[in-house]
Amino acid sequence: MSAWGFAAIAATVVLASALQASIGFGIGMLAAPVVALVDPGLIPGTLIMVATLVTLMVVVQERQEIDLHGTGWALAGRVPGTIAGALLLASLPERGLAIMLAAVVLTGVVVTSFGWIPLPRRRNVVLAGAASGVLGTATAIGGPPMALVWQRNAGARLRGTMGGFFLVGSLMSLAALAATGAITGHTLAAFAVLIPAAVIGYGLSRGLNRILDPKRLRWLAISASTLGAVVLIARELLTMGG
Repeated sequence: MSAWGFAAIAATVVLASALQASIGFGIGMLAAPVVALVDPGLIPGTLIMVATLVTLMVVVQERQEIDLHGTGWALAGRVPGTIAGALLLASLPERGLAIMLAAVVLTGVVVTSFGWIPLPRRRNVVLAGAASGVLGTATAIGGPPMALVWQRNAGARLRGTMGGFFLVGSLMSLAALAATGAITGHTLAAFAVLIPAAVIGYGLSRGLNRILDPKRLRWLAISASTLGAVVLIARELLTMGG
């Protein structure tokens, strides 16, 4: 990886970590398209490790606000979803993964952009947890299903509950990826050098939570995610044409 490539990934991780810590999700949607353009080998392992670190810091800060009941049912769905996601990743070629990743980002953008608010009933929470497990393990983008079902929450309640779910869920995903051989020395080394970027992003979120409207921050993330996904698709199409 070139110095410019690393700088692009590090800068994106700072912004994505700030978003994750501010609204409870977004690190995959915002960072995955950029990382896929620079070094596809870091997806999903390295991004899930970064997300785990950020959510750990969020959970420590917002631990009193976690909805343990809702988190438990979501994790019940995450277990089979995680296994399915690991198997899907193992069967996908690199180009297939890139196209799937871009499609997941764009689908997440559409889902989180509209005003549909499903009731956070047990069935819906379990189904969202399962979808998050599949997508989060295969592409590192597991936020949109949970953001959809928990969007009635706000502020610390949303950050804490999403953080609690993603902390345990990300550890599940990492275990499944390790079992299938998707965690390598390269992904571990990249995570190690990106730790400062994740910590800086978390620190930045503390200021963002005080001065920025979460809705505006969310729309900024949606716009950036859309641009990244479109660029990724364009690159794959041009490569195929060449």
